[in-house]
Amino acid sequence: MARIIVIGSGFGGLGAAIRLAARGHEVELFEKRDKLGGRAYVYEINGFKFDAGPTVITAPFMLDDLFAAAGRRREDYIDLVPCDPFYRIWNHEGRAFDYNNDESFILDQIRKWNPDDAEGYQRFMKTTKAIFQKGFVELADKPFLHFTDMMKVAPDLIKMQSYMSVYSYAAQFVKDEFLRRCFSFHPLLIGGNPFDAPSIYAMIHYLEREWGIHWVKGGTGALVAALGKVFEELGGKIHLNADVDEILIDDAARRATGIRLKNGTIYTADHVVSNADVSFTYRNMIPERYRRHWTNRKVDALKQSMSLFVIYFGTKRQYRDQGLAHHNIILGERYKELLNDIFNKQIVADDFSLYLHMPTLTDPSIAPEGHELFYVLSPVPHLGSGTDWTKAAKPYRDKIMNFLEQNYLPDLQENIVAEHYIDPLHFQNTLNSHMGSAFSVQPVLTQSAWFRPHNQSEEFSNLYFVGAGTHPGAGLPGVLSSSIIAEELICGDVHREVPVLPMAEVV
Repeated sequence: MARIIVIGSGFGGLGAAIRLAARGHEVELFEKRDKLGGRAYVYEINGFKFDAGPTVITAPFMLDDLFAAAGRRREDYIDLVPCDPFYRIWNHEGRAFDYNNDESFILDQIRKWNPDDAEGYQRFMKTTKAIFQKGFVELADKPFLHFTDMMKVAPDLIKMQSYMSVYSYAAQFVKDEFLRRCFSFHPLLIGGNPFDAPSIYAMIHYLEREWGIHWVKGGTGALVAALGKVFEELGGKIHLNADVDEILIDDAARRATGIRLKNGTIYTADHVVSNADVSFTYRNMIPERYRRHWTNRKVDALKQSMSLFVIYFGTKRQYRDQGLAHHNIILGERYKELLNDIFNKQIVADDFSLYLHMPTLTDPSIAPEGHELFYVLSPVPHLGSGTDWTKAAKPYRDKIMNFLEQNYLPDLQENIVAEHYIDPLHFQNTLNSHMGSAFSVQPVLTQSAWFRPHNQSEEFSNLYFVGAGTHPGAGLPGVLSSSIIAEELICGDVHREVPVLPMAEVV
């Protein structure tokens, strides 16, 4: 039995903590905030329960597997409710496209936009099945610790046209511009630009079709609470309001020995698992004098994902007659140009595209009776943009809310009875995300698989990473896969010693 410390209680951290505790290890989990969840925090305001982060539950079998690893049944802890449609996607003129996992329904929807694209979509789905099989089933829960691991799969990745972007890949099969956007936006769900993210991420659409999109009854926070309960049932110990200041290092042995909290308390461990942002972990939790590979310069050279501006609001009026779905994506007239502003130019544009979440359509229990709960999310540049959000936040909030009031939610602002918003400063200062990134390291080809920060540190053989910034990446299936990798590495199933780099090989 080993003593293991897990830093951070996002889904990656909770997943790793549960799996390791179920294997008989002594596991303690340290969370900076007053509740579990990381990005899946819950804000409770005036009777409303706002899920701060992930709201799209895909690959529910992974949750079943996690509960099963703990000797439990997921159904005894949470209820999953299927969403139909998965999304309602609106163009800039207010015309909507729905999709779910019924192919005949999707084909009918496609024919309303461009009949010729129905056959192309079917070919698109056949090819994404192969991508899913290789990219998710075979590789998502496998560590890429050595360059040879990458070389083994390189021929398959080339065969699957991974050098193409998701948008370019979809455009081979679908000709209507709006439909291309509908089938290529998915990298945005994990912090990627559809025009830069490699085509392997086209598998997200296939994953949705295969297993559906679900809502957790009571909100995503109910899932976090259930996982916390399971962890404690296994003997795990949770520390809340426990801000980790430093990962302690034995430089001679090139190993982590434990952690020191902001209040000075020291905890020792045989292994340390960080669910904190990878860039933040290296740059802020480990003094640079100990780091040969992940120097500050190398960390700063990583391409970070975009950030988010999110407004959580509850209304005393219900909006059931406005044609909205549980998950709405409202695309602006500009697409590629807007994404270029966000990801490459790093400027806050005058226009925006939005994700509007309306969960009370599915689950009224998360709001007072007769009320409606929403959150609206706008992708924005990370803090590399230089935007002063202490001044820009309120005007940006007003612009979004005025847009919603004029186009989707009449008389919105006079009916708001609860509201809270977050911006890139929240991701930096509260969630410890480098540059205020919302999804950690951006999923581009040169930052995927072996090129991504490794699940087992190149620096210290008993330091491991789970969560969005390591392999395989962001999103619930990705971070849960990273927790499987951490379990297997620590427990020796696929453990391989990582050679510590001599100074001559430092990049």
